[in-house]
Amino acid sequence: MTYVWRPGRDYLENSNVARLMRRLGVATADELRARSVADIGAFWGEVVDDLQLTFRTPYSQVVDQSRGIAWPEWFVGAGFNAADACLGAWADRSPDVRAVVHESEDGRVRTLTYCELADHVARLRGALRARGVRKGDAVAIYLPMTPEAVVATYAVASLGAILVPLFSGFAPLAVARRLRDARAKVVITADGTVRRSRETAMLPMLRTALGSSPSVETVVVVGNLGRPLELVDGEIAWYEALAGDLDPVVESTAAGDVLLLAYTSGTTGRPKGAVHTHAGFVTKTASEVAYGFDLGSGRTFCWITDMGWIMGPLSIFGTHGTGGTLLLYEGSPDMPDTQRLWNLVERHQVSMLGVSPTLVRALRADGGVARHDLGSVRVLGSTGEPWDPESYQWLARDVFDGRVPVINFSGGTEVGGSFLCPYPVEEIRSCSLGGPALGMDVDVVDDQGESVRGVIGELVCRQPWPSMTRGIWQDADGSRYHEAYWSTFDGLWRHGDFALVDEDGSWFVLGRSDDVMNVAGKRVAPGEIESVVAADPDVAECAVVGIPDPSKGEAVWVFYVAARDAAAEPDVASRVRGLVAGGVGKPFTPSQVLRVERLPKTRSAKILRRAIRAAVLGTDPGDLSSAENPQAVDEIRGLVDKLR
Repeated sequence: MTYVWRPGRDYLENSNVARLMRRLGVATADELRARSVADIGAFWGEVVDDLQLTFRTPYSQVVDQSRGIAWPEWFVGAGFNAADACLGAWADRSPDVRAVVHESEDGRVRTLTYCELADHVARLRGALRARGVRKGDAVAIYLPMTPEAVVATYAVASLGAILVPLFSGFAPLAVARRLRDARAKVVITADGTVRRSRETAMLPMLRTALGSSPSVETVVVVGNLGRPLELVDGEIAWYEALAGDLDPVVESTAAGDVLLLAYTSGTTGRPKGAVHTHAGFVTKTASEVAYGFDLGSGRTFCWITDMGWIMGPLSIFGTHGTGGTLLLYEGSPDMPDTQRLWNLVERHQVSMLGVSPTLVRALRADGGVARHDLGSVRVLGSTGEPWDPESYQWLARDVFDGRVPVINFSGGTEVGGSFLCPYPVEEIRSCSLGGPALGMDVDVVDDQGESVRGVIGELVCRQPWPSMTRGIWQDADGSRYHEAYWSTFDGLWRHGDFALVDEDGSWFVLGRSDDVMNVAGKRVAPGEIESVVAADPDVAECAVVGIPDPSKGEAVWVFYVAARDAAAEPDVASRVRGLVAGGVGKPFTPSQVLRVERLPKTRSAKILRRAIRAAVLGTDPGDLSSAENPQAVDEIRGLVDKLR
């Protein structure tokens, strides 16, 4: 039986989204969705007022589309700085409330109140200003998820400089490409971090990257490993930067000034930096965290992520845009064992817990949950990968007793948040993304751009939104931006995802449209088959790719990681073939079902299917700089070679 979340009175009356519904005079989530896109200017103006976002000078118009749908101007004429709205406002309202809590893999905990965070930011702002950082300069943050990452984020924003978050696991070549593209003037880094009980050096990686990054003038180094720093010319220790006087001046920035460059991962060739602005990014992320995740002052947000993914900046600006507390965890969530996540929840009284389907599958396969008090959790968040029903229902029904909603949302780096999102005030079917996120005029269309229901189509958006990327960095004529998002359908943003709206009106994303398989003339997304394969009790997690086949066009190959005490390999392979034939259709019966020790993933737990496919074909897997375990690609290549 399909699990369905049904909200009780508390969510229907006391949630943030319920407050917004009363403000707008609507009775249901679907009415709210319709209202939010009927007049996008009026809606986002109401959101700004409801969340009490602070503008230095008022706007004359919420949105101006006179240059066309691809180039809107939001909050016309307004003065707005993200550091004012997310830090300054709450440091004034509730200075003693915890803004940041950090736990390292060895269990050490650090805390900063809003007042303390503002103090650290003012000192770093002064140090950066003294070293020549000015409005419009790019400052890269190459840090693990520590309090210093939050301090640096707000210091850069408060200078009107451009934040360039980099994945903490990047190798020198990947770092250098992004530093060159952004023309970064300063980099803020750490000597290293600890993950899975192993030290990862970061400063040596950066020093190598700087050999081909001529724009960088200064490096600020956090001593994160507890050892004395041995610095070279052009480097300054973090503690020295914070030893100076407070700098009280927050730069005046316009609502549309650039806040950050969010680089997409996993691409070949030149990096693609999505441009996000002060008011647009804060408005969207704060609304996500407030209305989807029901966060506010006195509640704690925890999403194990990295600054290099959009969830890093979203977690910071979204949490503090609502006055909440941000819990950062530096390390692997299964160290020393899979109880670590539940220990975090209990110890820090987490209100909103963000997980990935991949992580949940691993937790479920490893034996579930010991005795922990998870009563503080009000909302579960999810993004990044399609769910399988068994893992979703295990989390929602078995672990949390059906008392909290799973807010499974989908968006992307260029979106600056979500396209699709359920809300705590509506019924939510297992694995569903609910429906369009508020203010997002999304649709599913066929190859001609016509709306479709009940069949797989392309996910598109028909109107702009505040955090929509303002283009691609260093793309002066806008050609890369137009080609990437606007060239497929006239006047529609094409996101590159396949989606489905079923007969009940529930929305599902089925994976990247460039990952789709064409088997005997029939298109199928990997996620559709993976959800069926994951139903086998001996499968902990899996990945499906399409491989060229002379008779079918493409054949389905399944790679799976076995659950503990899994049955013999031929038994699993036979069952998986039967599950796919019965659950998806006989034409999609896998040609190969192969057991592997691990699947290649990014640190945010997205499976690198294109790299798996390349390993099978013996071709270049592309940029693996974002992969947590790139060696898994070689292991798959070796396994496939044995079949030949």
